Amino acid sequence: MIIYPAIDLKDGQCVRLRHGDFDQLTVYNSNPGDQADQFAKAGTKWIHCVDLDGAVAGKPVNTDAVKSILASGMKLQLGGGIRDMNMISQWLEQGVERVILGTIALKNPALVIEAAKAFPGQIAVGADAKDGMIAAEGWLETSHIPVLDLVRRFEDCGVAAVIFTDISRDGALEGVNDEATLALADAVSIPVIASGGVADITDIKRLSGTSVHGVIIGRAIYDGRLRLEDAITYQTGV
Repeated sequence: MIIYPAIDLKDGQCVRLRHGDFDQLTVYNSNPGDQADQFAKAGTKWIHCVDLDGAVAGKPVNTDAVKSILASGMKLQLGGGIRDMNMISQWLEQGVERVILGTIALKNPALVIEAAKAFPGQIAVGADAKDGMIAAEGWLETSHIPVLDLVRRFEDCGVAAVIFTDISRDGALEGVNDEATLALADAVSIPVIASGGVADITDIKRLSGTSVHGVIIGRAIYDGRLRLEDAITYQTGV
């Protein structure tokens, strides 16, 4: 299981939302590059980053902040506003290790398949859910497509991972939705990364050794409820 500390970007700053609500936003660091360096010193190998402004705008917005994170030398998993092959290619050329396709996975699944075949092992699908249904456009829209139905579209095209976020838990420190996450991980062949709700080390312990491939940690680290160094002790693989 791989540990992914999270950096969400808005207006060039590291922030966290509660339940995906832009009106419930907390700024934790005005310097994303510094935050990435802190994570690197803790011993992690990956950073999970979302350009929140980009997710809403439908195009990358916080590009300078992303570049400052890349300068840390860590593996970067990046999402938010990446909607075409040109954007995907540009970010991968600049050093992003893995690109996350969320909204476009719902609205243009053929592009995800094309990208996964063109860039093997470097494309992830963002499956963000409200009440089990896929949400898009920075979580401002909810579809009628169940998570499992969406993910199964991409099982045989080389997608590297599915990042499953329970929006009702995200940024709320209420614990990971173990049941839904494990059900998805057991139902598909694509590695599943858990996101949303990690409250403390007990969440990491519960997921360790299961079929879940990785876990993304955000607010619990920033609020001091979970030491990244402690979470990393449960990490296997990089």
